[in-house]
Amino acid sequence: MFRLLKRALTTLYGLAALAVFCVMLVVAALLALLLPKLAWRRSVTSALARVALLVLGLRVSVEGLENLPDGSCIVAANHASYLDGIVLKAMLPPRFSFVIKREASRMPVAGLLMRRIGSEFVDRHSEGGRQRDARRVIRRAEQGYSLVFFPEGTFDEVPGLKRFHIGAFAAAVRGGMPIVPVIIQGARRALPNRAVIVRPGRIGLEILPALRSEGTDADVLRDETRRLILSRLDEPDLAPRTRG
Repeated sequence: MFRLLKRALTTLYGLAALAVFCVMLVVAALLALLLPKLAWRRSVTSALARVALLVLGLRVSVEGLENLPDGSCIVAANHASYLDGIVLKAMLPPRFSFVIKREASRMPVAGLLMRRIGSEFVDRHSEGGRQRDARRVIRRAEQGYSLVFFPEGTFDEVPGLKRFHIGAFAAAVRGGMPIVPVIIQGARRALPNRAVIVRPGRIGLEILPALRSEGTDADVLRDETRRLILSRLDEPDLAPRTRG
């Protein structure tokens, strides 16, 4: 009986929190439309992301913020949930641009918000589009933009770290920017793939020391970043061979 009551209360809280989150998403999109400067839009969105996490009942602990370089860098993080982007937006400095699959740009409200805060969208399906977008992202790195990548490219129901795509690491090498490995723990439990209601709880964010890209092959940088993330992640290795 107690378990049923607890489950019912958790579901009710989750539904209420989801409704408030949706309202906040609309507010964030409206502010992103009205505010003229990109820096303002990013700062406001970061603040709203922190409030949204509290509303959803998620407490985020962060370790290693001091490992973020003062200048430009590329963050590479594991990907397990739609919460990952919100967590990083809330906890990283507002200067970061997120590299996101192009389909997300067509999402109602959220797509508008992501465009207005300077996200970089990449095509995963068309060879020509993928190459064109990769060149654009590399130019952003060469221009000194700080970028956030999820090198796995996607997530699903299966816990574990997938193979890493090369894009983030090619951009780091071309731009001469350090790679910062980041581990997100607990987001998959809080919002599994295909779930709608967030389960309140804890999410951990661990920022590891940056890896230098100068004089390093992109494949080597990719494999070392993945090795470091996997060594701290509480999920299995789904791709022991990352070459190719």
